[in-house]
Amino acid sequence: MAEEAKRAEALHDAELIRTLKARDLEVRSHEAAHRAVGGALTGPATFTFESGPDGRAYAVGGEVSIDTSPEATPDKTAQKMERVIAAALAPAEPSAQDLAVAAQARQALTQARQEAAEVSAEERVESRPGGFMAERAVQAYQAAAQDSVSVSASVTQAA
Repeated sequence: MAEEAKRAEALHDAELIRTLKARDLEVRSHEAAHRAVGGALTGPATFTFESGPDGRAYAVGGEVSIDTSPEATPDKTAQKMERVIAAALAPAEPSAQDLAVAAQARQALTQARQEAAEVSAEERVESRPGGFMAERAVQAYQAAAQDSVSVSASVTQAA
């Protein structure tokens, strides 16, 4: 009977070791995918370990930090957020945390693109002959012309 118990325990241990090895490989591959795509934006991988019945430590969880801070310009921030999204979604099976990081980066990307479009529009106005002041003068002229049309229409109707 004792021999059977030892055999059952050995089978259980062997199965547990196979499971831990598979999980270890999955975790390390997952974190490596983040690092491969994120490059310099990522920090080193850190792991949570579990000891197997053989005394070895197996990775059962992991994490890679990624820099999501804005850059100096909206265009550079947009480029960075595209890379953050790609890095967050790089593993074959992104985790809930990976999806959350990608969603936050998408919001930052949208905001950066809007800011870039606003800067671009301002630059177009400022690059015209006369720049910003010329644009303001045109707007003032158009507003005055509109008021003039309104006034002459009222005078005509009164006569």
